[in-house]
Amino acid sequence: MSSQAPRIEVTLPHMRIAIVATLWNEHIVDQLIEGAQDVLGEASMETHVFRVSGAFELPLVVAQSLKSFDAAIALGVVIRGDTAHFDYICQSVTDGLTRVVLDERKPVGFGVLMVENEEQALVRCHKDNNKGAESAEAVLLSLQKLLEVKG
Repeated sequence: MSSQAPRIEVTLPHMRIAIVATLWNEHIVDQLIEGAQDVLGEASMETHVFRVSGAFELPLVVAQSLKSFDAAIALGVVIRGDTAHFDYICQSVTDGLTRVVLDERKPVGFGVLMVENEEQALVRCHKDNNKGAESAEAVLLSLQKLLEVKG
């Protein structure tokens, strides 16, 4: 994990977590999935991975997954190119996933890397600095806090 990431400990009942991940930049996204699955496995969570073509498709499939899962983690990589496409996709994904969280009232881990180049993405998917793992930790903590709030 990042040296600035908070360390958390959670105690949760068995829950089902959907991992929704893009096919673009598969060699990077596969490592993000592995990081998320490692964290969720240690917490004895059941996971299922759904693959979508690109980042724009994440919000819809995440929303649908939350109909039968307790939480979801969105994973992907968007690399800046020579056009404004990067800006539109990043904003759409962020807005879409935010809407899903508020509409469904369930945690969604935001593990979509939005980077300038492939090297920046590669730095964020290794075992000691894996944004998929950090997204899984954030979901677990959110689930725990939601259970506390519900009493």
